[in-house]
Amino acid sequence: MDLDGRPVVPGLWDNHVHFTQWALARQRLDVSGTTSAAEVVRLVVERLRTQPLPDGATLTGLGFRDALWSDTPSAVLLDDAIAAAGLPPVPVVLMSGDLHCGWLNTAALRSPALAAHGLGDHPTGVLREAEWFAASEDVSVVAPDVLERLVDEAARAAAARGVVGVMDVEIADNLSVWSRRVQSGITSLRVSAGVWPEHLDRAIARELATGDVLPGTDGLVTMGPLKIIADGSLNTRTAYCHDPYPGLTGPEARGVLTYDLDRLVPLMTQAARHGIACAIHAIGDRANTVVLDAFEKSGARGSVEHAQLVSPEDVPRFAALGVVASVQPEHAMDDRDVVDRYWADRVDRAYPYRDLLESGAQLALGSDAPVAPLDPWISIAAAVTRARDDRTPWHLEQALPIGAALAASVRSSVAPGQLADLAILDADPTTTDAATLRTMPVAATLLGGRVTWGTLGSR
Repeated sequence: MDLDGRPVVPGLWDNHVHFTQWALARQRLDVSGTTSAAEVVRLVVERLRTQPLPDGATLTGLGFRDALWSDTPSAVLLDDAIAAAGLPPVPVVLMSGDLHCGWLNTAALRSPALAAHGLGDHPTGVLREAEWFAASEDVSVVAPDVLERLVDEAARAAAARGVVGVMDVEIADNLSVWSRRVQSGITSLRVSAGVWPEHLDRAIARELATGDVLPGTDGLVTMGPLKIIADGSLNTRTAYCHDPYPGLTGPEARGVLTYDLDRLVPLMTQAARHGIACAIHAIGDRANTVVLDAFEKSGARGSVEHAQLVSPEDVPRFAALGVVASVQPEHAMDDRDVVDRYWADRVDRAYPYRDLLESGAQLALGSDAPVAPLDPWISIAAAVTRARDDRTPWHLEQALPIGAALAASVRSSVAPGQLADLAILDADPTTTDAATLRTMPVAATLLGGRVTWGTLGSR
């Protein structure tokens, strides 16, 4: 291919996505820019008024963040606004930006899809953590053929951003799902398919270790890590911390630990015994301590996913234990105001990317899509600039050098003998300005030498 002097970098990876949710999110009502429950309700009513739903359909929205709101979301608030507008009481399901919370109206709570969960008389319509995770699998189900079309479109869109691979931790049987998808012709990406605890025994029975290629996938799907969620999230004030959240009292004032050491160690030991890495979600500083302790006790290898708040004494433990810090830099831009409110007394330890890098830890960047867009250039720009939307950089002392951010976003190199997973660019990421870095123009993407995006022509 004649590149006409264009820069070439290794193909990019997004190291943490929920791919089905991302594919669906691209079609959902965007409520991410809202600043109150009332504003969300206005958007819902406007959508229902201008785009009425087909019979039996559910309006699904994504992106609300209520941590700084002065009003309170509730099913009644949605119900009353829809009724006041003279609209039928159709089911409405709104997902928080961090995916740890759902806000439903009464019609959704009483829908056939959620009947088994017994939520018809839920006191608020706002479901958090385990209650939401259980219900979320059954809301807004779409026909299989529609879902596969949306997944294919999302995969092609990722390739257009220079992406050659993702680590998918969708709450699903990802090994089976992605094997089927590749066999049906969805071949724009490599996929490291994460395995949840309920599917671990099946993966072990198949004698699959992390990195093994799944048969019948043309080398595109590999066994990923065991994924476990050890605590909650910042925006729902459930990330598990050493110190309480301001204004909160009671047993959950420090957040929620969903997997303690006694539950983590046996699972991680079992995974390690069979060559399966572990990817453990930990956001609060106390959760990070517990998870690092679990890595140490189990002898497992893998990653801490998110690591948003880390105690100083735990920073060097990542490198010492060989644990990857898998982080999502755009979350810092989304959460900076929430951090300044709820972690103001510990903000110097929040999103400590430079500290982790200088301690010798290996970093891996991702998006957690749909929490942030599946676009590594957005993650890289956030890591390097610690800024967005012309705001003043936030704790620039924790910014990453561009070389480190790029290295944390790829899994190969540009060299003879290497697999030709490549991104061909129209700007040099090492010298470009912040705005161009965030919207990096990609001329072409190659996956194993096969063009998955671009018009430069093939060999």
